[in-house]
Amino acid sequence: MILFQSLAILISCRIRNNSLTIFVLEQVNMKNGFPVKQLGAAKIASSLPISCRSKHENFKFVDDDNCILHDVAVYSVNKEKNAYSFEQAGPRAQSYFDASKVRAGIVTCGGLCPGINNVIRTIVMQLHHNYGVQHMYGFRYGFQGFIPSYQHEIVDLTPDNVRNIHNLGGSILSSSRGPQDPSEIVDCLKRNNIQILFCIGGDGTLHGAHAIAEEVERRKEKISIICIPKTIDNDIPYCVKTFGFETAFSKAVEAVQAAHSEAYGRNYGVVIIKLMGRNSGFIAANTSLACPDVNFVLIPEVPFTIQGEKGLLRLLERRFENKKKQSRHPHSVIVVAEGAGQDLLGNNGEERDASGNIRFKDIGFFLKENIQKYFKDRYPVNIKLIEPSYMIRSLPANPHDAIFCYYLADHAVHAAMAGKTDMMVGYWNGHFTHVPLEIVNKNQKRIDPHGEFWRQVLFSTGQAGDLYSHK
Repeated sequence: MILFQSLAILISCRIRNNSLTIFVLEQVNMKNGFPVKQLGAAKIASSLPISCRSKHENFKFVDDDNCILHDVAVYSVNKEKNAYSFEQAGPRAQSYFDASKVRAGIVTCGGLCPGINNVIRTIVMQLHHNYGVQHMYGFRYGFQGFIPSYQHEIVDLTPDNVRNIHNLGGSILSSSRGPQDPSEIVDCLKRNNIQILFCIGGDGTLHGAHAIAEEVERRKEKISIICIPKTIDNDIPYCVKTFGFETAFSKAVEAVQAAHSEAYGRNYGVVIIKLMGRNSGFIAANTSLACPDVNFVLIPEVPFTIQGEKGLLRLLERRFENKKKQSRHPHSVIVVAEGAGQDLLGNNGEERDASGNIRFKDIGFFLKENIQKYFKDRYPVNIKLIEPSYMIRSLPANPHDAIFCYYLADHAVHAAMAGKTDMMVGYWNGHFTHVPLEIVNKNQKRIDPHGEFWRQVLFSTGQAGDLYSHK
């Protein structure tokens, strides 16, 4: 697919007998349906060609008119005739900020995630070495770090003191949950003469950053607010994946493999693995797809039942019965996301954490208790509950995530220096993009119960679709 500034020409290519045939399908109007805010005109020539030791004419800058098509499906484009797009991320030829005067801040919020320190390191290194920024600061303990009453120190971030942090899990800046007053945060930014703020976090952080950007705009200040999406749940919209997800689910696969050995090692062995996933079951589903030893996977997007002929308990019993008939070893592995089955636990959402998120009841313990009760007079089940979630989220990033973190942070720096604001760096259709926070905060990415991905998960586990019916 080839994309131009305001007109997209959709092409199809076919290679046959070493010859390339190109078919022009249709011309469609391409609209930037997601415009990114700009602090002002970028008029300062970028220092990147010099810093990267290449000639200006050989250095490829990205123009603001470069767009990435939102929907690449031909039928969708042809149907609407208007193809909406994102602004492409990358270095700009002109900077908005004078690097010699810039003071930049970094804050990490929410739960831990592999790769946070990789992002911090890259931001500092890129600002310092490629743009010449000399003053960079870390705000401790999330948005609390801006509020004077908490008395958290502001940390100097230099190339020397971040050089090796990519080898560490967690965040060197620590974190916290819960909203803080945007007015106080902007006061702190002004007090410390911060022109750029990088916010690393999930959906709560993105909402908070948007509120900060709105307060900045209300005051008519020139402060860039740039977000790097962080969550192992992988539930940020307009971003195919978030950093840390690859590391988390690969380690979850190792946990499932060990759990399968545990289940298989006992007669009527049942192991429940509870993984993270509040409203989205991507870790649970991907882990189950990558590990064919999983027999049942339960996610928040799809209601299920445990009682009755079509419930989990009866299906588990049938599995034991079939294994016995086949003279095979009866055992089972169940993967469940933390947010699954909350209706079965009577969770009405009244209890909330500091960030306003629903406090989930323990679906893992609920399943273990009910399985034990159901099989008490049927089969001598040996049941184990494993919760590796807090271990896998605190690991250092694996090589794949480390590279992804580098790209995200690199593009965040370019966007900030160009004067972009109130946006996050996304990843869409194989390209890094600029996405306005306003549209990000309107949605949440979840698994489509009727989509191809979930169908493949069901095929892999072999679990009955009737499990997801209350009839």
